[in-house]
Amino acid sequence: MKIRLDKYLAELGYGTRSQVKQHISKGNVSVNGSTAKRPETRIDTETDRVLFCGAETVYEQYEYYMLNKPAGVVSATEDRKEKTVLDLFEGRKRKDLFPAGRLDKDTEGLLLITNDGGLAHRLLAPGKHVDKIYYAEIDGKVTPEDAVLFSEGIDIGDEKKTLPARLEILRSAERSFVRVTVCEGRFHQIKRMFHATGKEVLYLKRLQMGSLKLDEALKPGEYRKLTEKEVEELCLPEKKQ
Repeated sequence: MKIRLDKYLAELGYGTRSQVKQHISKGNVSVNGSTAKRPETRIDTETDRVLFCGAETVYEQYEYYMLNKPAGVVSATEDRKEKTVLDLFEGRKRKDLFPAGRLDKDTEGLLLITNDGGLAHRLLAPGKHVDKIYYAEIDGKVTPEDAVLFSEGIDIGDEKKTLPARLEILRSAERSFVRVTVCEGRFHQIKRMFHATGKEVLYLKRLQMGSLKLDEALKPGEYRKLTEKEVEELCLPEKKQ
C-alpha cells in the first residue's frame, strides 16, 4: 500500500502530522537509506525501509488487541475526567486505535481494541446479530421462569422488546451466578433485562464476542495482540455464528 510519509509515521504514533513534518525537516527520517526531505513523499509500506531517528519502523495497516478491561475505566479513546481503555496501553501507540464497542465503566472482561473500522462495523451492526457472552452475579434468586422470559425477549423500556437471549443458571441463591448470551448491544442491556425481572446485576464480565474468547491468562488491565487464527476467525463472523 502506498501512503504519504507523514501520514505513515503519524499513524504509527510518532507524533501528530505537524510534529512528524518537523522531524522530517530536521533530517530525522530516512527512506531506503536516503534522508527524507518531503513529508508528502509516497512510500510503499510493503517494500520501502523507513527509519525514524535511526530506528526501523514496522507498518501494519490494521492492528488487533484483546484487552481484559478492568472496572473503573471507560470504553473511549479519550476523556477529560475518566481513565480510558487506551490509557492502559503502555508506551507508544498508534493514534487510530479505538475500542470496538463498549463496556460500561463498572463492567469487566473482553474488549477488542483495533483500528479496523470495517471489522468493528461487522461485529457491532445490529443486523449482524453477533453473539456476546457474559458472566454475571445477580442480587436475587434467578429462576427457570426468568430464563424463559429472556428467551422470549424482554420489555426494557425501548420501542421494541429485546431479541431472544440465552440465560444459563450456574447457581441460584440469594446471590445467583449466571451466563447470558445476547446478540444485541443496547445501552445497559443486561442490567436492564434483570431489572425488568425485579433483580439487579452486582457483577458483569464479558467472556466472548463472536468467535473471540477472553484469554484467561490476561489479568484485568492486561492486553495482547490477537493471533493470526483469531483475526481470521473474527473477520468471518457470519460463518462463525
